[in-house]
Amino acid sequence: MKADESMGWAVDVIDPRILSSLMLAKVKTNLNLISHNSAMGLISRVLNSGIFVTEVFVDTVGDAEKYEAELSKRFPGITFKVAKKADSLFPIVSAASIAAKVTRDKALKEWIIEETGQEITREFGSGYPGDPVTKEWLQKHLHNVFGFPTLVRFSWETCKSIITKNGVEVHWEAEHEMDEGKVRYGKTVLMESNAIGRHDFFVKRKLQQIVTRF
Repeated sequence: MKADESMGWAVDVIDPRILSSLMLAKVKTNLNLISHNSAMGLISRVLNSGIFVTEVFVDTVGDAEKYEAELSKRFPGITFKVAKKADSLFPIVSAASIAAKVTRDKALKEWIIEETGQEITREFGSGYPGDPVTKEWLQKHLHNVFGFPTLVRFSWETCKSIITKNGVEVHWEAEHEMDEGKVRYGKTVLMESNAIGRHDFFVKRKLQQIVTRF
C-alpha cells in the first residue's frame, strides 16, 4: 500500500470515550449507525478532495441490503457493493481492513495513560472478548466506582457485564426528578430536590445540580 503511489488511504479514528458517550447516552446511538456515519464521512472526505469515485466496496455492518441502499441514496452516481466478509472477497477491502487494524494497534501502543494513582499495564491482549489476556486485564483494571481507564469502551458488552457484577450501583437523584422539572422557554430544567446522600462539600455550599435539556 505504501509502495504503490497510485494508492491512497485514510482512517477515521474514534476515541472510545466518544463511542461510550454516544452508545450510553439517554438517546442512544448504536454501533451500527456510528459505523455507517464513519464510512459515509470517509467517502465524503475522498469526494471533497476532488477524487473521482465510481465504485465502493464495503464490509457490511447490519443488514447488507439496507446499508447498500442507504449508501446509494446518499451518494448517487457511485456503485456500491456491500457484502459479508468483504475483506475475504475484495482485495481493496482487505487493504482497508489492514489499515484499520494496524492503526488500532499503533493507537494502543502509543496510548497516553491519563489516569493517575493507579498502575496501568499495557498487557491488553488482542482486545477481543474471547481473549483470556484481555479479560484478565479488564478485571485487574476495574475501579468499582469509576469503571475502566479511558482507553476502554464502557459500552462494550464484555465491560458492561464486568461492571454489573463488580461495580458499585449508583443512583442519580436528577434522574428521578422529571415530574418536578420546570419548563421555561422551551427548555426542561431538572434540579436536585434534596441533599440526601450528597457530599458535605455540596451541602455546605448550597450547590445545586442543574441539567438543562433543549
